[in-house]
Amino acid sequence: MVTTFTRRTALLGAASALFLSHVIPSIAAESQTLKIALVLESRLDVGWSGTLIESLKKLQGALPGVDLSWDYTDPMWGDDAENAMRFYAESGEYDIIWGHGRYSDQVKKLNAEFPDIMFVVTGSGNLPVGANQYWLYKRLHEPSYLLGMLAGRTTKSGVIGLVGTFAADDVNDQINAFFDGAKAVRPDVQHRISFIGSWSDNALAAEHANVQIASGADVVFMLTDNFKPCQEHKIMCFANIIDQNKNAPDAIASSAIIDWQPDIKWIVDEWSKHKAGAAYNGNAEPKWFSMAQGGVDIAPYHEFDAKLSSAVKDELAATRQKIISGEFVVPLNTAEAK
Repeated sequence: MVTTFTRRTALLGAASALFLSHVIPSIAAESQTLKIALVLESRLDVGWSGTLIESLKKLQGALPGVDLSWDYTDPMWGDDAENAMRFYAESGEYDIIWGHGRYSDQVKKLNAEFPDIMFVVTGSGNLPVGANQYWLYKRLHEPSYLLGMLAGRTTKSGVIGLVGTFAADDVNDQINAFFDGAKAVRPDVQHRISFIGSWSDNALAAEHANVQIASGADVVFMLTDNFKPCQEHKIMCFANIIDQNKNAPDAIASSAIIDWQPDIKWIVDEWSKHKAGAAYNGNAEPKWFSMAQGGVDIAPYHEFDAKLSSAVKDELAATRQKIISGEFVVPLNTAEAK
């Protein structure tokens, strides 16, 4: 909202009015206050939640005309999550309630009761509620394709592995892209894959990784956060969601990473339209931002930069640029990977 303060004029003569040269009009822009309540599925040391907070911090003070702040919960699900959302809604302090995970079941019980509040949900497993619910995805198939190329170029055994979480739509896409990237540079490559049925069971993830390594995999893409098997067997790993090189610098060559800044900017734009009088028009199909739009990327190679050949790094850099320019489109395949 822009507030225009009073301009003082001096009337000179009977025929005309002129502004005195020493009087300067003063126009000040008043920022809109935007407060977000975050209901989280995971702790902040888990990449999915941690990256959201980091993106919010980067945008705080950087959104023109918006004074952004937020509060967040400990991990909550089910009735506890619904109760938290209701508490935030009834408090009258929050403009947006952001359920960072599968929370459409909770939102559909509340959104009609609080039509002036924007609800946001993220990831697969949500419902197309529409109205004042907005639905965000993260599609990591583009950086996963590049990591697959790196796996195909560096595997000595010709066998690569991947430890997945759930066979969800937004997990299958990156798994299929990873194997497609590997086959693009090494058509005879074989792969191992297993799902642990959890987003964060690191002990189980290690068991699955060890089985894959025992069966010949010498490069493994870990969609969870345990890289000890790679360290113990001295093989290359890739991480997911966030750059985790610091946790295992001798094992993690790169990561498929996400950035929520374009998502947050879009949400803020939609909220601003509502503040200006437009009705909420929540998307029924999940919205995601590509590599070209800054939503995803691959992490630096860190200690592995010196270990990788220039030819391999140049090939990945060229393919990355083709993806960004639109010259090459990574196939989006959400079929359950096998």
